[in-house]
Amino acid sequence: MKKIIRIGTRDSELALWQAKTVQQQLENLNYATEIVPIKSGGDLNLKTPLYEMGIVGIFTKALDVALLQQKIDIAVHSMKDVPTVLPKEIVQVAVLERGPSRDILVYNDPLDFQKKCTIATSSLRRKAQWLHAYPHHNVVPLRGNVNTRLRKLKTENWDGAIFAKAGLERIDILPENYLELDDMIPAPAQGAVVISSLAQNDFAKNAAGQLSHKNTHRCTYAERLFLRELEGGCLAPIGASARIENEQIYFKGNLLSLDGKQVLNVEKNAPAEYYKEIGKTAAEEILNQGGLEIMKKIRKVTDRTKK
Repeated sequence: MKKIIRIGTRDSELALWQAKTVQQQLENLNYATEIVPIKSGGDLNLKTPLYEMGIVGIFTKALDVALLQQKIDIAVHSMKDVPTVLPKEIVQVAVLERGPSRDILVYNDPLDFQKKCTIATSSLRRKAQWLHAYPHHNVVPLRGNVNTRLRKLKTENWDGAIFAKAGLERIDILPENYLELDDMIPAPAQGAVVISSLAQNDFAKNAAGQLSHKNTHRCTYAERLFLRELEGGCLAPIGASARIENEQIYFKGNLLSLDGKQVLNVEKNAPAEYYKEIGKTAAEEILNQGGLEIMKKIRKVTDRTKK
């Protein structure tokens, strides 16, 4: 009798799509699998803005607990939701080939960006980048899974809402009315799916490890290292994007103040083999440009908000 790999996932439509994608790829390699849906804290509370809940790990903790209790063998996550430091005994085993990493603006009617508009998002990064570009706009919180957020856009008196393009494409709900936000640097690892397991579970690690995509792993490693070096456990508006072409890695990132008035940008490139270094050197450049002071101010605000 084959050993069954139990695949842990959140129970949203998008999360289940990710888990089923992993399931199909494992079954193509002749492994037996079972999907185990688990409700996360971030899914249970849909009113409080994520930064007030302590966003780090809010969508992943329930799956981490299930791994540690050996109720599942692997956990499948949207990589941008995963803390840069994993719990003890849990390891990253694979990153699937990345989908689109860009943000998009979904709207009901065409916008005149010069006028005062109301834009919905609960992401500190998206809010800060939007206010930097359009300081006269109003940004309001928007919670829920992607289906819920699209429905809210239809019913609320908002001009638009910001989404990750990959999520809407994957479950085939990308509307006609959207704009690609080419100037907005996405969240580190946006569009990527990651698999974790217990460090001691060699069978699960070896099976899932075969699904990893080399260049996606290298790019997301650089982006998440940039995030870790800047963030230091604090929630902050940080964007990072890396790509590999002709064995060169091209990286760009930024750090903004919460109100979007200050922005520090960095762009670097190096041979792709230096993917483990480029994120750190980019973060150091940001910190030396004034990032330390911005992070101190952000920590004061976010610590006060969470109390």
